[in-house]
Amino acid sequence: MSVKISPSILSADFANMGVAVSQLADWGADWVHCDVMDGVFCPNITFGIPMIKAIRKYTDLPLDVHLMIQQPDKYIERFAAAGADIITIHYESDGDTLESLKKIKSAGIKSGLSVKPGTSFEEVKKYLKYTDMLLIMTVEPGFGGQKFMVEMLEKIRCAKSYIEENKLDISIQVDGGINSETSALSAEAGAEIFVAGNYLFKAENMKSAVESLR
Repeated sequence: MSVKISPSILSADFANMGVAVSQLADWGADWVHCDVMDGVFCPNITFGIPMIKAIRKYTDLPLDVHLMIQQPDKYIERFAAAGADIITIHYESDGDTLESLKKIKSAGIKSGLSVKPGTSFEEVKKYLKYTDMLLIMTVEPGFGGQKFMVEMLEKIRCAKSYIEENKLDISIQVDGGINSETSALSAEAGAEIFVAGNYLFKAENMKSAVESLR
């Protein structure tokens, strides 16, 4: 699996979001990570379906939509229609995880399943055959700029080992405190897709920062 870099637009300038998103391909990004938070599932409110629909016009890169919301199943079709290429739901959210994953696949896009730091890998094994991507949160969801939790590396290793042993076609994504150092640690543990916000958008040269992660 080749490395993919998915900059989190939560750290971009919201007043110039179209410009920021349109530049990501030139900077070497592979995907656009969109953190959707409802203020209920996690203690922050970000943006929703109108933002996804708006930025879809500014890039051909896949939109990697991370739903940190309490009832994702109610909104999956609308996010897919707005332009999402990948929708990731949280195991810990309300609703039927399996049915939500099936609903994403039925929309003709890739499905992701995310786990918070306190959730063990064992809890989500049974859902992996319906999942294209496993997102292992390396911070508590809610805000950018948090410190990477090194104890999550063991969860990444466990997931990678299980995926390989069972010959599953699933990639591992990490999100939270990702920089050139923590991305290297995560890659060594088995991660392939790296979400970074502040590290990229606050860099003097974003293209160089993307290259440093790759």
